[in-house]
Amino acid sequence: MKSRSNQHFPLLHLLIVASLLTVFCRCNAKKEQPKGFQNFTPGKQWPDTDSVHINAHGGGVLYHDNTYYWYGEHKSEHTSSAQVGVNCYSSKDLYNWKHEGVVLPVSDSVGSDIEAGCVMERPKVIYNAKTKKFVLYFHLELKGKGYSAARVGIAVSDKATGPFTYLRSLRPNAGVWPENMTEEQKSSKVTLDDFADWWTDEWMQAVNDGLFVRRDFEGGQMSRDMTLFVDDDGLAYHIFASEENLTLNIAELSYDYLSYTGRYIRIAPGGHNEAPAIFTKDGKYFMITSGCTGWDPNAARLFTAESIWGPWTQHPNPCIGPDADLTFHSQSTYILPVAGKKDAFIFMADRWTPKSPIDAPYIWLPIQFENGLPVLKWKDQWDLSIFDTTN
Repeated sequence: MKSRSNQHFPLLHLLIVASLLTVFCRCNAKKEQPKGFQNFTPGKQWPDTDSVHINAHGGGVLYHDNTYYWYGEHKSEHTSSAQVGVNCYSSKDLYNWKHEGVVLPVSDSVGSDIEAGCVMERPKVIYNAKTKKFVLYFHLELKGKGYSAARVGIAVSDKATGPFTYLRSLRPNAGVWPENMTEEQKSSKVTLDDFADWWTDEWMQAVNDGLFVRRDFEGGQMSRDMTLFVDDDGLAYHIFASEENLTLNIAELSYDYLSYTGRYIRIAPGGHNEAPAIFTKDGKYFMITSGCTGWDPNAARLFTAESIWGPWTQHPNPCIGPDADLTFHSQSTYILPVAGKKDAFIFMADRWTPKSPIDAPYIWLPIQFENGLPVLKWKDQWDLSIFDTTN
């Protein structure tokens, strides 16, 4: 006769197997769950892999060795002056970002260009394939000087994640005339002292004719909001707001990207543009900028050219839909080409919160094209698959 325990063995065996299968399925289901973010949600808080809101404002992105590096301003809770330095984050998928640390810290030396309390804005990093160096440019204002310095700071590193060594600051192209100024404009004797009032028709004409270029000729041109751009031929350019933010400059950089060749042009004199962001598609150059309204948003501007040396043509606001006239309450900072996808570009912008700078969210939107021109449409949520069905 079989014992009672033996009679229940098949049932017990089945229960154990079922239990193991349940655990196995749960483990597999857990492994298959997507980790981190799988899309972009413009305007929302964007935590890094440590669950801290990304602190890389006014930034730009470098793609190097299959990794994206996002560099930006470390903002504090109550001030936009530099108390920490330039931050860096890394990502493989553009959705999820790891904090790599402060790659260019402010200095504790009194009188240093980058002394804590200075202004370090819109940092951009490019890689020089010839020298194998990573080169960082940023808009620099000296501590206690307001926005009067209008300089560019330059730093260099052997690694994308730094540390970067600060080299110097300067105003670009001292003693050099822009290519697209006429001899008559260069030799004009008109100065600021000739005008009792600014913003008159006569004053605006004088600005167009190089009033501020002549004023700053010896010491170099003012350099504020800026970006860097490396063209397909490896030549690099510094693009910046100049002439009291009234005119944009495009200046060619030297072979090592650490200085200037002396070749530069003015774009839209008197147009009052800042926050330049540039990209190329099908051999054409596109640049999105903003107007100058401080921390308040305004309508974006679009410029195009067949050559980086111009002429540049202005087009209507590329934003479409509700709040387009405020660039969706944001300001451009960079245009990011997506690796591995043809004609895929992301418009990067900041939604400034001057009362709490550290909390400022980011506006990332896909650039789409209509009639050969880029357009920006608001999306509450989107992912990179959009580029598989557009453009």
